[in-house]
Amino acid sequence: MEMPKASDADKEHFRSLIPDHPGVVIKPMFGNLGAFVNGNMFAGLFGSTIGVKLSTADQAALESSERTVPFGPAERPMGGYTGLPEVWNGDGGGTGEERARAWVERAFEYVAGLPPKAPKAAKASKAPKAPRK
Repeated sequence: MEMPKASDADKEHFRSLIPDHPGVVIKPMFGNLGAFVNGNMFAGLFGSTIGVKLSTADQAALESSERTVPFGPAERPMGGYTGLPEVWNGDGGGTGEERARAWVERAFEYVAGLPPKAPKAAKASKAPKAPRK
């Protein structure tokens, strides 16, 4: 499975689109980035593609009105995420950037309203086996 790495410029562009809200955390993920709120990812970067998690209605509206792309590996795109149109990437703060920022904000609002992700339970350590006699 091909895992493209985001360039420094891609990462900076992604960070510039993420809302400045308390509780938003940007984490590295496999050479790319993810933006989280309450432990749930609302936007991600995969190579130069920015993906957002939207409500069903917003996802349908975006996908029916814009040239969106799958988000994630071609062999296995991430379900529930929509890749924003590539033409919106880094257009110097023009209309595409404003539209991308608006959809990332919508994704944040949607995911912020979801139940917080429960932390993973710590794995129980295996007790050492008693030596055989």
